[in-house]
Amino acid sequence: MEAGDNDGFREFVRVRFESLRALAFLTCGDWQAAEDAVAGTLARLYLRWDRVASPEAYARTMVVRAAIGEKRRPWRRERSAGDLLPDVLGPDPAADVDERLRMRAALAKVPPRQRAVLVLRFLEGLSVEETAEVLGCRAGTVKSQCSRGLDTLRTVLAAEDIIITDPEGNDHGLSRPRRAGINPTDAVTAGPHQYR
Repeated sequence: MEAGDNDGFREFVRVRFESLRALAFLTCGDWQAAEDAVAGTLARLYLRWDRVASPEAYARTMVVRAAIGEKRRPWRRERSAGDLLPDVLGPDPAADVDERLRMRAALAKVPPRQRAVLVLRFLEGLSVEETAEVLGCRAGTVKSQCSRGLDTLRTVLAAEDIIITDPEGNDHGLSRPRRAGINPTDAVTAGPHQYR
């Protein structure tokens, strides 16, 4: 291609690029695919510039065909995760994550046997009898360990100023154990019978 032809091609691209891109977008509905279609078309047009009688008609035809072809290519069928993001903001799950982390930390401070009962009863959803069978103890022991474990958990949560929200959305603020006459470190080190 000669220097004069290069200038003519550059001018064509400058004038027609936006309209070709818009045409490609309306054809395929994806800006990236549209830009790929226009880029491919202009590359082919550049190689044939001196032989094409009507560059505008050629470019228009090739852009539409390329835009359709771009949408048919296998990698175009794969959607990025960004395409699946909702247009409307959803609820922020950060508070739920924080609540789970606080609850997990508090549960780790409950004595192991009581923790096992709480996990089996409330997280696994086992009955008193099923929990007793798993732990190899009597149902009465499960009930007492459950009661003591809940008391210990409440004390640990209160010591950390953790607010528990029930399913109805009501917050249950727990007073600090120091104000209630309980030393928070005792909730972990002392026996659970102290808090019955």
